[in-house]
Amino acid sequence: MRVLLSTYGSRGDVQPLAALAVALRTIGAEAVVCAPPDAEFAGLLDRLGVPLAPANAPVRQWVSEVMKSAEGNTRERSADGISERAAGILAGQFEALSAAAEGCDLIVAAGLFPAMAAAQLVAERAGIGYFGATFCPIFLPSHHHKPHEFKGRPHPPGVTDNRVLWDYDIETKNVIFGGAYNRLRASMGMAPVDNVRDPVLTRRPLLAADPVIGPLLATDLIDAVQMGAWMLDDERPLSAALEAFLDNGTPPVYVGFGSMPMHVLKDAVGVILAAIRAQGRRAVLSRGWAGLVPDEGASDCFVIDEANHQALFPLTAAIVHHGGAGTTATAARAGVPQVVVAQIADQPYWAGRVAALGIGVAHEGATPTPETFSAAISAALQPDMRERAVAVAPTIRTDGAMVAARLLLASTGR
Repeated sequence: MRVLLSTYGSRGDVQPLAALAVALRTIGAEAVVCAPPDAEFAGLLDRLGVPLAPANAPVRQWVSEVMKSAEGNTRERSADGISERAAGILAGQFEALSAAAEGCDLIVAAGLFPAMAAAQLVAERAGIGYFGATFCPIFLPSHHHKPHEFKGRPHPPGVTDNRVLWDYDIETKNVIFGGAYNRLRASMGMAPVDNVRDPVLTRRPLLAADPVIGPLLATDLIDAVQMGAWMLDDERPLSAALEAFLDNGTPPVYVGFGSMPMHVLKDAVGVILAAIRAQGRRAVLSRGWAGLVPDEGASDCFVIDEANHQALFPLTAAIVHHGGAGTTATAARAGVPQVVVAQIADQPYWAGRVAALGIGVAHEGATPTPETFSAAISAALQPDMRERAVAVAPTIRTDGAMVAARLLLASTGR
């Protein structure tokens, strides 16, 4: 069996597919990952021996262009502006996947919706199996929660029935993505569809999220399959310099916001570090896409570009992050309290789940202030929160990728 794994997004979208590729290889299947050709993703896949089929343009370049275009440009923040961007992703991903899918029996797609739509079209044209996948339950239709709102397409005022809002979500996706999707169908001689969401997501999508952190609640709107987060086992050692810093004092607080490029986070570093120091703690600061930098000459803050989180997190006193699905799960698995400073998309959900489980704090708002962050880090460093985080850690599943790999193999009858 040969499986094509497709995504267009940040590391949080690419790394789970890398984990699934490794699991598929373990059970005797071939896997190719179609992902953005950014150096960090290419390096990750090369280290694992997983073939990369370059997708579209580098995603950091795309994010930078989107942010620059959106500054003061109301059209870029409208449904029409999003639709134009989406059409570019759909076309680029379709072209990349069309070549990569040759000889494949199955396509699994995650990441941005237009990239998933491209994968579904390639699978339909080739007559091969297709699975849509997501890393957070809030992106799946359910009467338990509202759908994600798109800029330029807010929910109808006064409507609180989640079933009605999920019907409106179909209409929204038709408006934003349907035009490009149906034009591409027409170019291949396929009939148009009046519901672009459901064939892309499918009735039985894969939910790659831990059942403790992100439980799938039963609903008649979808038949999703939850199998745990797709975690990549990482045995890389920490650098000698980082090891020396960790050994030379009390456990530090990790601070990192991954692929969040917001300037507000860069500006907030001083506030965050001051609050950590006020607790008598040192810090490990990950630069990330925001390019975070500490105070000049600060000896109590060690700066990293990238490190093995599975090795680093258990050695810290607390973990401050943006609330990405992967980081949240890795921190929970480490048994270390978290402070989640959510910014966009599913991050407020993960922040809420961390708080509800008692394993960390959901920071109040996306922009830390001296008052809000001091309160959050103080709460996270309390012994009872550490005890709760330690208690929850063993309940986090680590076999999600293998469960998914076996499901995919079974779906082909092999």
